[in-house]
Amino acid sequence: MKHVLLLDMAIHSFDQARLISGADAVAVYCREWNPRGSWYAHDASAIAIFEMSNGIVFTYRGSWCSEGLNTSWQCDWRAIATRGSVSWDGEETFRAQAVDKDEGFIRPMRDVPVPISDRAKKDGHAGCIRDFIECVRAGRVPETVCTDNIKSLAMVFGAIKSAESGKRVVLK
Repeated sequence: MKHVLLLDMAIHSFDQARLISGADAVAVYCREWNPRGSWYAHDASAIAIFEMSNGIVFTYRGSWCSEGLNTSWQCDWRAIATRGSVSWDGEETFRAQAVDKDEGFIRPMRDVPVPISDRAKKDGHAGCIRDFIECVRAGRVPETVCTDNIKSLAMVFGAIKSAESGKRVVLK
């Protein structure tokens, strides 16, 4: 299968990036390759740079044929802001640090607790299905409605087009 990582897996990360950033992708540059020793016939690794609608730059790097230091299916995330950063290992570990004092080239940092809601701890796939059923019964729109997710699918096909052309692609 051509573009195996982008077609089969990356959409989930792209969905997460849109949720976390509160933005939609407007352009992408992507490069795919198949590392030496890969068990895939076609490119199974990719790196993409997405320009988001609110000025955020989202970078994605993935591989389905790397050995060692595997990440979870939810990926390994790091968000960098003007006054600090937060990271999530895709499983249980969240870390955050914020600027403590505005002095020096490398400013002192302080650890910041990351509150985790009870819903985030237990939802997973069962939570998505439960939410869908509740939405159908109540007549409301689910969070994962297709009219919104089409924007994540546009990211997938934009990344593929960029990888094939070697050029930055504007998303519509």
